[in-house]
Amino acid sequence: MIIRGGNVVFRNGVEKKDILVKDGKIQKIADTIEQNGEKVLNAEGLHVFPGLIDMHVHLREPGFERKEDIQSGAMAAVKGGFTQICCMPNTNPVLDNKVAVSYVKYRGKEVNLCKIHPIGAITKGEKGEEMAAIASMKKAGAVAISDDGVAVKNARLMRLAMEYAKGFNIKCLCHCEDKDLVDGGVVHEGLSATIAGLKGIPRAAEDVIIAREISLAETLDTPVHICHVSTYSGVRMIRDAKKAGIKVTAETCPHYFVATDEIILGYDTNTKVNPPIREEIDKQAILEGLKDGTLDCIVTDHAPHHADDKNVEYNLAAFGISGIETSFGFAITYLYKAGVLSLPEIAERMSYAPAKILDLEGGEIKEGEVADFTIADLNEEWTVNSDNFLSKGKNTPFNGYKLSGVVKYTLVDGEIKYGESLEPVQEKDGGAKTKTLRVCGVRMK
Repeated sequence: MIIRGGNVVFRNGVEKKDILVKDGKIQKIADTIEQNGEKVLNAEGLHVFPGLIDMHVHLREPGFERKEDIQSGAMAAVKGGFTQICCMPNTNPVLDNKVAVSYVKYRGKEVNLCKIHPIGAITKGEKGEEMAAIASMKKAGAVAISDDGVAVKNARLMRLAMEYAKGFNIKCLCHCEDKDLVDGGVVHEGLSATIAGLKGIPRAAEDVIIAREISLAETLDTPVHICHVSTYSGVRMIRDAKKAGIKVTAETCPHYFVATDEIILGYDTNTKVNPPIREEIDKQAILEGLKDGTLDCIVTDHAPHHADDKNVEYNLAAFGISGIETSFGFAITYLYKAGVLSLPEIAERMSYAPAKILDLEGGEIKEGEVADFTIADLNEEWTVNSDNFLSKGKNTPFNGYKLSGVVKYTLVDGEIKYGESLEPVQEKDGGAKTKTLRVCGVRMK
């Protein structure tokens, strides 16, 4: 295949180039590549990104398939432009052993859309009592370990896990939350919580565990990764730690740089997420952290839920936002179009950095690299409508938001997994030809 005339997003700039793909790899990048029997994907006027990588999603399988399963999650991922996703272990059973990890790895290959990388649990059953078998999970395909959804309460156990992780060259992804400080809270502790009459979660609930993990990383001289940062004080601690040479990386999510806690005042349970959406000072700190590189990655923390899990009183509703189909649009609209990040910086946060942190293939466009691409029209506008989500989870608080940036093609190992078919498709509808899209081999008008 030749990807013709796209605006290619490299790490150091954007250039109009042709890309020759062969055997799943980028064989050549040049101003013009002559066609010699290859199919041609016309990318004129479009931008060609390295395939997006989401290192923090919840696919719910096994155990919670009514919320999401590996196939529906993968379909949503490629529609959102993601070529690789890493799924968290808080399933039922928990991904805390080689059999469970192998199952997810196998199902991902069977579905054959994006690349799916399982993340193993830090502790057995995510109970925080006994360390899981890190070595065997890594051998089975786990790319990291995490007890996401709960923090490891025992600091000594967390220290041991980080030491083992260092020995097996695998990262700890840390969910930072002190449950005692959360104390039943459901939203950010602030004015909006008071007005709404909902119990708040203070920043300290997140910050004290961030501080602990940074301290352990410094003590052990080992890398640690901080998940879904939401507080201005957390950003400040991570920035200071990096300046001190401590091996810490961090991520945030679109809902933390798009919204503030005022969004909860409508009592829409789709606004309930953990950690909670916070105040304007936190939102601005997240934007600054993305701009200066304190926050290495943009992830979705895609947390799909069945409607029944959200259609209850706010206090009883499940935490989480379904975000894998809107993340790219939010990045383009609220970061690129707003002048916060350049296109290479967005590619860095959504492709290169996740690949580097987890030692995955891909992440940048260069000759010899894997042919994973996200090809998008950055000027086309669209309106968020969860009815159109391919994910089973329709739980987004952003219905009606107008965004720029539409994914036209998602290519994995040089194969189109989402986008218009390259072969001419004849479908008679009053004699007219109709464009078709395909996901998972299914054509959709």
